[in-house]
Amino acid sequence: MQLSHKLELTPKHYPDVCNKTGAVKLIRWSPDYSVAMVTWECGGLSLWSVFGAHLICTLGEDFAYRSDGTKKDPINISSMCWGAEGYHLWVITSREEAELVENMEEAPPQTQQAGILQFNFIKSALTVNPCTSNQEQVLLHGEDRLYLTCGDPTQLSSGSSESPHPHNLPHGGEGSPTHHPSPNSTLLGYKHWHVVQIHSTYLESNWPIRFAAIDTAGQCIAVAGRRGFAHYCMSTRKWKLFGNITQEQNMTVTGGLVWWNGFVVVACYNFIDRQEELRLYLRSSNLDNTFSSVTKLHSDTLLLNVFRDMIILFRADCTICLYSMERRHDGPNPSASVELLQEVSMSRYIPHPALVVSVTLTSVRTETGITLKAPQQACMADSIILNLAGQLIMLQRDRSGPQLQEKLPFCPPVVLAQYVENVWTTCRSNRKKRHLLEALWLSCGEAGMKVWLPLFPRDHRKPHSFLSRRIMLPFHINIYPLAVLFEDALVLGASNETVVYDSLQGPREGRESLEGLFPYCTVERTSQIYLHHILRQLLVRNLGEQALLLAQSCAALPYFPHVMELMVHVVLEEEATSREPIPDPLLPTVAKFITEFPLFLQTIVHCARKTEFALWNYLFAAVGNPKDLFEECLMAQDLDTAASYLIILQNMEVPAVSRQHATLLFNTALEQGKWDLCRHMIRFLKAIGSGEMETPPPTPTTQEPSSTGGFEFFRNRSISLSPSADSIAAGKFNLQKTFSMPSGPSAKGSERWSKDSDCAENMYIDMMLRRHARHLLEHVRLKELGCFSAQLDFELIGWLCHERTRVARVDDFVMALKCLHKDFLWPFPVTPAGSISSPFKNGHRRTVLSQHLLKSQSADSLLNSDMDTAPPQAVARNSNHTWLDGLGALGPTEPTEMDTALSHGGPQTQEAFLSPLTNKTEECSIGSATDLTETSSMVDGDWTMVDENFSALSLTHSELEHISMELANKGPHKSQVQLRYLLHVFMEAGCLEWCVVIGLILREATVIKQVVNFLDSPEVPHETVQSVRSGLLGVDAWASTDCLGYKPFLNMIRPQLQKLIETSVEQIQPEAFLPGSSNSKLAEPQPGGPSAEDSRGPALLGLALPLEPPGGLGTEDGGVPEEQEEQAVDEGVYDCTLS
Repeated sequence: MQLSHKLELTPKHYPDVCNKTGAVKLIRWSPDYSVAMVTWECGGLSLWSVFGAHLICTLGEDFAYRSDGTKKDPINISSMCWGAEGYHLWVITSREEAELVENMEEAPPQTQQAGILQFNFIKSALTVNPCTSNQEQVLLHGEDRLYLTCGDPTQLSSGSSESPHPHNLPHGGEGSPTHHPSPNSTLLGYKHWHVVQIHSTYLESNWPIRFAAIDTAGQCIAVAGRRGFAHYCMSTRKWKLFGNITQEQNMTVTGGLVWWNGFVVVACYNFIDRQEELRLYLRSSNLDNTFSSVTKLHSDTLLLNVFRDMIILFRADCTICLYSMERRHDGPNPSASVELLQEVSMSRYIPHPALVVSVTLTSVRTETGITLKAPQQACMADSIILNLAGQLIMLQRDRSGPQLQEKLPFCPPVVLAQYVENVWTTCRSNRKKRHLLEALWLSCGEAGMKVWLPLFPRDHRKPHSFLSRRIMLPFHINIYPLAVLFEDALVLGASNETVVYDSLQGPREGRESLEGLFPYCTVERTSQIYLHHILRQLLVRNLGEQALLLAQSCAALPYFPHVMELMVHVVLEEEATSREPIPDPLLPTVAKFITEFPLFLQTIVHCARKTEFALWNYLFAAVGNPKDLFEECLMAQDLDTAASYLIILQNMEVPAVSRQHATLLFNTALEQGKWDLCRHMIRFLKAIGSGEMETPPPTPTTQEPSSTGGFEFFRNRSISLSPSADSIAAGKFNLQKTFSMPSGPSAKGSERWSKDSDCAENMYIDMMLRRHARHLLEHVRLKELGCFSAQLDFELIGWLCHERTRVARVDDFVMALKCLHKDFLWPFPVTPAGSISSPFKNGHRRTVLSQHLLKSQSADSLLNSDMDTAPPQAVARNSNHTWLDGLGALGPTEPTEMDTALSHGGPQTQEAFLSPLTNKTEECSIGSATDLTETSSMVDGDWTMVDENFSALSLTHSELEHISMELANKGPHKSQVQLRYLLHVFMEAGCLEWCVVIGLILREATVIKQVVNFLDSPEVPHETVQSVRSGLLGVDAWASTDCLGYKPFLNMIRPQLQKLIETSVEQIQPEAFLPGSSNSKLAEPQPGGPSAEDSRGPALLGLALPLEPPGGLGTEDGGVPEEQEEQAVDEGVYDCTLS
């Protein structure tokens, strides 16, 4: 005899354990000999597996303490006994017996019977029926119900089930139900058990349940009790029992049962014929002997298993029998035929047949598939694996002689491992994960798990002769394994969890009830990753190439980064905390191994931030300087990981180094538009400057969804960004005041940045922000400039005022226009054929259409033409706004109102402010606060009313074609909001060149008119006037050759362009501008040109018009058509002149 293992409680889990327990008092093995229950003299119960895996102990946690934290009195057990099949444990306590003796005379009769406790257990189906039909699902069975991991096999193989722990699991105190599963947070899959109640009719005559098996798909379960068997379908939720009770009672399952290809394979004993038989019952047919296939056996069957289309039996005469099965369709119902292939006698190696725990047929062998003569044999049944009282014995086929299929002799047995409790293998094949699928997985009790891993040469090279084909690797896990997900590198099981509750009956005669001394127990599913253990074992053995192949095959797993972190963390904890020097440390090897994967930088920093600061020096001495790793993150554009390294640098380096690297990260984040990270970096830099090093900013994990969407501008102010009917205040415009520091949107941001202006860090941050804004504007990235200003509260208008004559200049109008089209996804205008004769030149028809379109409440200001019908009196009544309000609204005004202002007011200076929207016409303005925060594009409902009103308008085909062309050429609604906002910002900052460019892309004639009138002011530099003139001429030349769609709009603003040309050479033609009314004439559109409303559409009516004199187009007789005169009067409300 030799010592195999010890059942020993460790002080690590139970401090002062020797004083708590005393000597061992009782040991009781379960009826199936899969677990042992131990009790001590001082009290307590403990459950162990055969080879020392600790499953349950009542000496700590909820077993030893009440819900209020007080300690429970220990219970001394004088006697205990297992029930049938190990489903119950009966216990008599010593305390009750002593009290019964003392109080025998005065105690009532019922008190004398209160000393018995019954514990309920469930156990794994592998304990008595170790079949391999489904080894990836956990199946537990109690005396009257089944527990299994739910989900289909695809979900399961990807990790849908999870569970780790004991063979046998207790369920609570006296009278408690067998199990109420509680949810468990797991890595993958469902978080609950699927509980199936066994049919009461079958239990009445066949209790207790002895065997259980589940099919490969996890949809069918078979159970066998004292006599017969029954099976259950998960999809139909119905049990199928023998219709003939006599047939059920005339057979008993002896060697187990297993599923194969829709059949239940049963090794049973026939009481009528007194014969051992192998039966196959079709699942889809009635459970009756007439639908079964029966094969006579010569001896009692002890174990049964399947592999593909083969059955392996272990008989009581120590003989192994191999049978082949074939499914046939020669009748109304499928049938199965069984044929004996081979018998192998094991009597020389097996002392007693009862010592054999399991028998498995597998394709696992010492050679790998590459070294075989025929690689297609990789999935053939080549080996028999026996578990002989914990010794794992393998018999391989002898292929040295003639190759006779399926009847090759077996080589002498080889011992693979000892103290084995369970074995897992699979017949599936996957060339991408050969290491995991062709391995043999073993559960070895207190020794943890072992894997017999195949070793493959890389790139199909010839293997070295001195290398073994396989290697046995041990590793420890924290759960008791019940199933293995081969391709997902997960171990599943079930753990016993406790729920503390106080006795509901209260103390009796000053004593607590016995059942109240034990918590309520539940079974929870658990899982654990084992891949990092295997990789580490391979690296320890200098098998880095094999570790790399294995890791690459699993790199697609969602938790693979966590695997890498675990490996680094475990090795770091062991080596950095070791009291003795390590001659050959493993951490540098692990670090070099992880560099083979793109997640190296992320793995190191995550591991460091989850580790104590005292271990950082040891970690980075092996993996590299954190400053170098930070720079690698910047080069890889992984800014979130770089931010994590910044936390490391903050704790390991001086503040100057942290500031330097934070600046690099801040600039990169600005360039990439990572606004959330930018805000954190601003706070980080301020913390460095104020000495708040002890509170580093958190690393951002996700980017804000609005960081690249619409502008979140000026949340506390409502401005109109579309043409409105509000006229502009009378009086001369004071450019000097407007060109100064603006008020309005950026007031809060200005206060925020100027509040600590004396702080050097704030000045440093402000300098970087201004430099980035300059960079964006130089490269015509206006959309990013708007997002930058909104997300970081940058004072954009004030900065533009300072840069108005520098970077805020536009050197190339055509290039800027093209960049805006591309940046805002704004289509270039096109000119449809026949547009000169378009019916929409009729102002009345256009007005009616505009009124109907407004009824749809569309947010698009391009269709907001209510002002066409506004009478001059209404406009005049609304003309009391300041210039800044009109400038923000870009609203047109009547020429007569302007003339009145010139004749009465003269030069006036007014305070710049923005008034709230009060005009009814502005309700549809896209510049409202709600519109400014919109992130969605044009809602489909906005155009519903348009479709409904088409019938009422009785539009012709050409009119409909014009409408469709106009709508198709418009840019996205969000872009329109953003462009109008930027127009407002540039106008308020006095950047007239950019106003012209945005006015061109929006095709807003009023904007061009305003800018041209602003250029008359002496405060405007001469360079600006020249730039606008040359820019418009350049756009006109470009439009004539490359983009004819802009020509109608350019023809409309021809008077303004002509004015600029004449002003630049200081030659004003009197025939072009009448004396005394030059301003009003310049502000009016040409009668023959398209209307202002048409100019705002993306597609102008008609083809490119030729250059006409300022007098406009005339009829053949030289006069102006009456229709055009009426149209010019209607369009007067669009004209806007500020003087």
